[in-house]
Amino acid sequence: MLNSPSTSSQAVSLSSQQRMAAGVLALIFGAFFLFGVGFAHSNTLHNAAHDTRHALGFPCH
Repeated sequence: MLNSPSTSSQAVSLSSQQRMAAGVLALIFGAFFLFGVGFAHSNTLHNAAHDTRHALGFPCH
């Protein structure tokens, strides 16, 4: 019962160092997925990344 009315959630406060580390990690993963998969030799991976770039308005050719 994950959506029951009695379920409560708590906010977790992070230090600025932890937020910065999470942001940098997200940028690294994002760059890897965008460029690593975009330049992959597999046609399936490349085409998936290519279509995603066009959907996001990122010029690629």
